[in-house]
Amino acid sequence: MTAASDPAQQAQWTRWRAVADLYHAYFTGLILTVVTRRGTADAAEFVFRVFRRQQQERFLPGLEKLGLSHLPPAVAAAQYHYLSNWIGGVHVEYMYESDTKAWIRYPPPRWIWKGTAICGVPGEVSRAMLRGWHANNGVALGDLRLGFVCTKQSVDGQDGLEGYYHQYDHPLELDQRLVFARHLEAPLFDAKAAPELPVASWPKPRLEKAYRNYAMEYVRTAAPVMVQLFGPEDAGYLLHLTGKLIGMQYFDEVAAALAISRGGTREFAAFLNALLAAQDDAAEMTQSEGTFEIRQQSWKLMDDVVDYHPACARVMEGLFEGLAAGCGRHIAVHMRPAKGGRPPLAWTVESFIR
Repeated sequence: MTAASDPAQQAQWTRWRAVADLYHAYFTGLILTVVTRRGTADAAEFVFRVFRRQQQERFLPGLEKLGLSHLPPAVAAAQYHYLSNWIGGVHVEYMYESDTKAWIRYPPPRWIWKGTAICGVPGEVSRAMLRGWHANNGVALGDLRLGFVCTKQSVDGQDGLEGYYHQYDHPLELDQRLVFARHLEAPLFDAKAAPELPVASWPKPRLEKAYRNYAMEYVRTAAPVMVQLFGPEDAGYLLHLTGKLIGMQYFDEVAAALAISRGGTREFAAFLNALLAAQDDAAEMTQSEGTFEIRQQSWKLMDDVVDYHPACARVMEGLFEGLAAGCGRHIAVHMRPAKGGRPPLAWTVESFIR
């Protein structure tokens, strides 16, 4: 029996995809929370810092993993966005024009602004994403001639986000690395001419785990950025509020993937234990007179974050409180962190009706 037809493997992938959907929703929701609670300028600065940090951490290693380092800068940058986003389930197109000019296009529906969320995203926030990542690829590659020309933005009512990497014949100043040319339009996408991942080094199990990790990585980056930008108190409030709102909305979808139904404390404790396992976090559950305690031994998402602050744990506190509310009424979930907010974390699930 192949891995693709193995029921246990398929169930694992279903759980991973549910985790991806939850963290994807959390990240989109976090941006909207900042837009609505702090305003467009703060939201744009937040998005800029998140995408710049990801670009600095992921772009060059990603080129190596994807086998793109040997390509001309414009082509390498465009193919990176095409392949890395494809792995994460993001619909994206790539069109080669020359060794010094290569297009990428994110057609609708936009992954990051899923569903109705796109109606709440100002143009400045989308531009901040381009400033944070796309405009800095030339700098990362050591070629200051490489810039990004944006021709469309979906949040501005155009039919997608698109643009091209262009290697000029001179070094670019900071404000020249991202420019707009709304009078231009990308060529049509030809799937047969697009690059493909080598199947041997990217088998189905690796792709499924990468799909999950793609969404989780955004939250891994966003939480410490928010703490550093807004301070622990304000950031903790926003991280917690977003988690609670998203958790309440997404319990049913995640629970279906985990094969758990709505109910009371017992059902939610089982849900929480299964969710942690789907995140690759080790946990142990005990019960005493209707109260369940889950001891979370690891939080792999934040393991190697060098500027981790205990306020980052408000992500999980909010999510778990919201998910508990989605599971059923009167379910209380509390976290007791160890020193520094690091694992082991102790979660208590109980009814607040006595």
